[in-house]
Amino acid sequence: IERAKRLVELGHDVVVLLDSITRLGRAYNLAAPASGRILSGGVDSSALYPPKRFFGAARNIENGGSLTIIATALIETGSRMDEVIFEEFKGTGNSELVLDRKISDKRIFPAIDINRSGTRKEELLMAPDMLQRVWILRKFLNELSPVEAMEFLISKMGDTKTNKKFLESMNQ
Repeated sequence: IERAKRLVELGHDVVVLLDSITRLGRAYNLAAPASGRILSGGVDSSALYPPKRFFGAARNIENGGSLTIIATALIETGSRMDEVIFEEFKGTGNSELVLDRKISDKRIFPAIDINRSGTRKEELLMAPDMLQRVWILRKFLNELSPVEAMEFLISKMGDTKTNKKFLESMNQ
């Protein structure tokens, strides 16, 4: 991660892919010296500091580059430790993309559960009129099952060339 930070300082845009933040947390939990404070699930509280520091390295430097960290997290594994680690990191990301096995089993790709996925502070990413259209679209998609929502999006997006045209087509 230090090399990535130096590249950002030199003006490069860097993307780090991490699979998975929960496994990294588990590894540090096994290797870290015991602090004496154990969270539920058997996670030592000090074991999560290094993964948090790693994940927190993401940034956009003015007159420099940017460091984007894309990490996966294991959830619904039946492991209390995985759930605790996930909850520790849940609020730190800018967006969540939830994959759904039921959608992939139907051979629909990308297998994204659109209703459980989202971006924080999306109002900073688009014009107010487009944001309003996104909210209306989300309300509509929320009424559909995850499979139906993804099928709808794929079919409608295939008819347009840009996101703007897609959102404008929702009026019809």
